[in-house]
Formats: sequence, C-alpha cells, structure tokens
Amino acid sequence: MSEPRRIRVAVVFGGRSSEHAISCVSAGSVLRALDRQRYDVVPIGLTTDGRWVLESDDPDRLRITDGVLPEVDGSGTSLVLPGDPTRRDLEVHAPGDVPGTLAGVDVVFPVLHGAYGEDGTIQGLLEMAGVPYVGSGVLASAAAMDKGVMKALFANAGLAQAPYAVITDRDWARDRDGALARVAELGLPVFVKPARAGSSLGITKVSDADGLVAAIEAARAHDPRVVVEASVESAREIECGVLVDADGVPQPSVCAEIVVKGDHEFYDFDAKYLDDAADLVVPADLPADVSDQVRALAVRAFDALSCEGLARCDFFVDADGRVLINEVNTMPGFTSISMFPRVWQETGVDYPTLVDRLVADALRRGTGLR
Repeated sequence: MSEPRRIRVAVVFGGRSSEHAISCVSAGSVLRALDRQRYDVVPIGLTTDGRWVLESDDPDRLRITDGVLPEVDGSGTSLVLPGDPTRRDLEVHAPGDVPGTLAGVDVVFPVLHGAYGEDGTIQGLLEMAGVPYVGSGVLASAAAMDKGVMKALFANAGLAQAPYAVITDRDWARDRDGALARVAELGLPVFVKPARAGSSLGITKVSDADGLVAAIEAARAHDPRVVVEASVESAREIECGVLVDADGVPQPSVCAEIVVKGDHEFYDFDAKYLDDAADLVVPADLPADVSDQVRALAVRAFDALSCEGLARCDFFVDADGRVLINEVNTMPGFTSISMFPRVWQETGVDYPTLVDRLVADALRRGTGLR
C-alpha cells in the first residue's frame, strides 16, 4: 500500500522590502518547524531585486550570525509561478536548459514582511494562480500594510487610538507648511513612521520641533507616504495574537508586554533583533478586566480589516488604563524570539502546531471570493 502524498508547501521569503533579512530569519524558523513526514517543503527565496530562486532547505543558513543578517543571494535555480489557475507548477529556468517544471504546489506560506509581499501583492499573484496561501487576502494585507488606511478603518470601527496625521508625497512636495501645521496639532513628542514599513525601520521619536523635518525625510527614505502619531507617554506596549480556529473563527491569545531596556527610547530595530534590549513578558501582568478588553479588541481589529488566518495586534495601555489600538500585523515575525509564536506557546499552541494550523486554514479557505 502506497503512502499518502505529502502536502507540498512552498515557503516563500526574502523579497524586495527593507525587511528582507528578517523575512529570511522568520522563514528559517518555519522551515525548521515543518514536519517533513507530513509536508514536501519547497523553500523559495525572493532576491532584493525580485527574482524567484529555489533555495537551500537549511534553516541554519537563515540565522543572524554575529550580527550579520541573512539574505537571498540569487545563486539558486530561477523559478516562475505562472498566474494560471489551471496549473500550479513552478517553472524552473536553469541557465542553458529548456525550462522545466517542479510538481504543483498545494499551498504557499509567504513569510514575507513589508512591501512587495505582506501588502497584498503576492496575495494577488497567488489568487490569480489559484494557489491557497497562509494569511490574509489582498484587501486586508494591503490595508494593514498602510498605517494611514489601517487607522482610518480602525476609526470607522470605533476603535480608540492615538491622534495621527498622514503626509503623502504630494503633500510634502506641494504644501510642506500645511503638512507640518497638521503635525503641529498633535503636540510633542510624536513618532514619525514610514506608512508601509515594519520592524521599526525608519521610525523616529521627535521631542523637539526642530527635528521634525529630518525625521520625516528619514521615514521617506523607506516610503514616500508617512504617518505621524502623537506619542502615548508612559504607556505600556501590549500585544495579542489572533489565530482562526478550525471553523475560521478568530481566537485571541494571552496578552504579552514589551519592556524596553537600556538606552533604547522605544522598541526599534536594534532592540528587536540585535541588542537583546527588550524583555518580552508572556503573559503580561495585567488586571483581568484589562486583559479581557485587549483580547476582545484584538478580535475586533482583526475583523475591522477583514483579516484571515493570523495577525498580531499591538496596543498601548496608557497611565489611566485606557486601551488604544496601535496597529495590526498580518504576517508577524516568526523568528524564535518573535512575540506571535511566544504568545501562542503560552496559550497552549506550540510552534509546530501553530504552523500546521496555518497551513490547514489556508487549504480550508482556498482562493477566490469568500
């Protein structure tokens, strides 16, 4: 009697965004967790210029080693996923050879952070190709990637948040004084952020108006669209994971808290990945009523953006105990130190089970209108 065919999972990582390296690190953890007796795993790297290549199935190659970040170097065999729903083959393009095919993919796990991956672009390609994938669809991915759009949807859903202003490229080019005047209404300090970046890249806390233009330019180096948020001073940073169950119903994890240490004024890139400058407290030491409120609001935020599969919802709890939504991440970090796997571990879902549930959810949903 022949063994049942294993589910073929393509793990896609790297990409064109400034979060290329963190995507690689996350993918290493996912590759390590996938059960090779259940899954036929195809690691696919996207180079920084957008080429698809067949990568090594070696999770250790994707670690941060001595402060050196991993990357997809493009040396692997080139691949193409045709946008054709009648086939799921990956076309293999080896130099000098006639293009061949790699047997069809059942599901894609796009471990991509930032633009050209987490923003609805690869989700659109996979919808066109008819290949199921882990995580939110085109709309939610795009909306959650753009902090300005995301905040507008939060406001529409009645979710409390800090005041903010959006500065578009056109605003900055044609009416800089007007843009700065809108920011001035927020008071100081403020956080200046690229609207469509993550891992705290390009973020500056501004406490003096003289530093505002430089902070906006620093954010614009990552994205011409910028969001400026009023700082919630003395607030606690609380996070909650959301994972759909077997019936597609979103369920919240326990809450967690980020406590930044040392000279870091906020949870920036170095504090997250390089300096070990933050304590991730799981579960967070919160009053039961506040924890319940955060968990309920996490599901509301998930639904406000029409998310699917999974998300990490980030909140502030201010000095008066008010809970404010900050943002939702539709493909949160999956590294060994990332908050999303840790909160679910504490909730009773270990890392391999978490990955299994996400693959199963993607296959259950399929593609198309839903």
